[in-house]
Amino acid sequence: MAVAEVKKNAEQKMQKSIETLKADLAKVRTGRAHTGILDHVHVDYYGTQTQISQVANVTLLDARTIGVQPWEKKMVSAIEKAIRESDLGLNPSTQGDLIRVPTPPLTEERRKEIVKVVKGEGEDSKVAIRNIRRDANEALKKLLKDKACSEDDERRAQDDVQKLTDRFVAEVEKLIAEKEKELLTV
Repeated sequence: MAVAEVKKNAEQKMQKSIETLKADLAKVRTGRAHTGILDHVHVDYYGTQTQISQVANVTLLDARTIGVQPWEKKMVSAIEKAIRESDLGLNPSTQGDLIRVPTPPLTEERRKEIVKVVKGEGEDSKVAIRNIRRDANEALKKLLKDKACSEDDERRAQDDVQKLTDRFVAEVEKLIAEKEKELLTV
């Protein structure tokens, strides 16, 4: 493994950490409705646990309401039950073959709790990025020990890995700040 490979590998892993954080933040419920809230809700579809988006059309009806239109009429009650039993605290109502899912406004206390959760997610991402940095630095030291690179190359590569780490940690902080602002906006 070459020095450039170690750096490239570290950068790819750090980028994956950022993508994971973005996905986790998308699941966090704010006061506004968004279709991503229902992404991890599964419904029993002919004996198979299936995502709601695989058996219905999920759209936004307005800023606070999600519309779920099942493709099969008999799935209406199963989807409504799955949403109600999810840990999201949502109470869907059916109108014909359209399920309306209003998202209740968050209380100030609940918003602050969610901000704490978001900050925790951010901290976990920073730890993951730092662990990737540590692994990359160990790989560089091993290259030096095996005489696959010079001390100067190793030191330069460690500086580059540190710059990568700083860049990704700053991106995590930016994402967390944006989500916090979004949560605290009433």
